[in-house]
Amino acid sequence: MGSPLTPRGAGSRSGWRRAGAAALGLLLVIASAMPGRAQDADPYTETVKVDATADNPANAREAARIDGQRRALAALADRLSGGTGAAKLAKLDDKTITDLVASFEVANERMSAVRYLANYTFHFRAAQVQRLFKNAGVAMSDQPGNEPAKAGASGKPIVVLPVYQSGTAAVLWDDPNPWRDAWVESPAVTGPVSLAVPLGDIADISAIDAGKAGAGDAEALAAIARQNGGDEAIVALATIQGPAEQPSGIDIAVRRYRAGRAVDSHAETLTANPGEAQGDFLRRAVAAVTGDIEGGWKKEAAPRYDQQGSLTAILPITGLDDWVKIRERLAGMPTIRKVALVALSRQEATIAIDYLGSIDQLKASLAGVSLDLVKGDPAWRLARSGAPAAQ
Repeated sequence: MGSPLTPRGAGSRSGWRRAGAAALGLLLVIASAMPGRAQDADPYTETVKVDATADNPANAREAARIDGQRRALAALADRLSGGTGAAKLAKLDDKTITDLVASFEVANERMSAVRYLANYTFHFRAAQVQRLFKNAGVAMSDQPGNEPAKAGASGKPIVVLPVYQSGTAAVLWDDPNPWRDAWVESPAVTGPVSLAVPLGDIADISAIDAGKAGAGDAEALAAIARQNGGDEAIVALATIQGPAEQPSGIDIAVRRYRAGRAVDSHAETLTANPGEAQGDFLRRAVAAVTGDIEGGWKKEAAPRYDQQGSLTAILPITGLDDWVKIRERLAGMPTIRKVALVALSRQEATIAIDYLGSIDQLKASLAGVSLDLVKGDPAWRLARSGAPAAQ
């Protein structure tokens, strides 16, 4: 037989008084998060009662939270869809649901050695919930907070894939990815272009990974855009300068794809302000990228490439970091479909380049990132603009 349920932290008579005072204070603080008032202020908030048992209180609490967030999301889906949404979300995994939760609050917490009870108030991320419901076919009823995101001329969102590079490792769905977190936490774009960051559920992970995104895999990019309701995808590759916890700067290569084909690219470097926290800096970088997309890309016509080809080139480098940075610059170009490393030494990298358009178009694009393509014997060579090309 289990131990009697007690408020957390209770014990002696004086302990009960302290626990009662603390509970009263907690209830006063979170009163606005209880049913009714919270939902009036935020339609993406739900409060549920949780009750779970396990071999110890910590495991019971965790089981209660996971069960609670699932039931809260189901209640939210039914409320926003008029009672038809929960069934369509039954197969969501726990991680996907956790990623939808912006924050939660706890009240009336009680526990024994094996059992845990409480009231949980879950605050869900509105933009991500709307996107999930759309992809799952949950029709949302008209009520405050349910305005659809504005889209581009096609009426569909542009799907953003935030790839984060620190050193030689690149991640998209894996944690930690503070670059992706910054995109998720940033305010939704409210102009004529709608940007959507995938949830990273099983379907997204199966469609594309950091390697395929960085390489511009046409099939994978078309698939991730399609399953998130769009025709276009943007790979936003962020390469951190300095320590990951306190970066001094960031190099951003942004590549836009339509139906899997590269149509545009943009690159910029931002410097962190003195004392600026990592999260604040990355959110500022996201705002800069979205501003560029809003301000320019929506006005530009996609370039046409009627040819394609491949070549092998030798690239002088000063070390591994130099090679990584140049590789990302090359991968961010709309004329380049793929860059493959053939050989690497401390002084040079031999690379195979698959490109779109003519060789003159490729040369013009390379000149835009300060690289000159020179015909050598027998291989092509890539030289930094202003530096003499090796013969």
